[in-house]
Amino acid sequence: MSIAKRKAREVVERARSYHHGDLRAELLRRAEETLRAAGSDRLSLRQLARDTGVSHAAPSRHFRDKQALLDALTVAGFERLGAGFEKAAAAGTFLERMRAMAHSYLRFAIDNPELLALMFARKNSPTPAIGEAAARAFTVPIEMVTDAQARGEVVSGEPRRICLSAVAALQGLASIMGSGLVDATEADSLFDEMVTHMLDGLRPRR
Repeated sequence: MSIAKRKAREVVERARSYHHGDLRAELLRRAEETLRAAGSDRLSLRQLARDTGVSHAAPSRHFRDKQALLDALTVAGFERLGAGFEKAAAAGTFLERMRAMAHSYLRFAIDNPELLALMFARKNSPTPAIGEAAARAFTVPIEMVTDAQARGEVVSGEPRRICLSAVAALQGLASIMGSGLVDATEADSLFDEMVTHMLDGLRPRR
């Protein structure tokens, strides 16, 4: 069988499998690839249909328009971020788990800058699904801070605002590292220093 015929068969087989329930996941995967390579302006349901080998109308059964697709990407991003937090916080002392979560967030930010920008973009439609996904993503770190405050290990303050301050610092570091202004050999030491300063700042003042 020629390479052209083999590829054509693969497209047909993928299209058949998508029609059996996998199309939404494949559209999101392809959409994230496009987002990473070219930005959200290049996303379109019609192009995604061509990329996945299905009819032009097929994507609309899962996403009514481009905004719905962007919203779904945003929700998926927060779900992945939250899963990373849960894994990082599975074991260890409070400081060890906080450090692990900080590393998880920084890696997510560096690996997915376009997706992260979409997740925090104000142009996103304020759908309940996005709000709920964002709240779930930060449940683990907020609860950890709350529990640590009860044990006297963290300064007083609104836990959500404390977590947002940490996120802002990590996102700034991710931007600096992603810009190329910092040599790759300095990345680990910069991360360690920033997390150390952040955690020292959370300790109660004696």
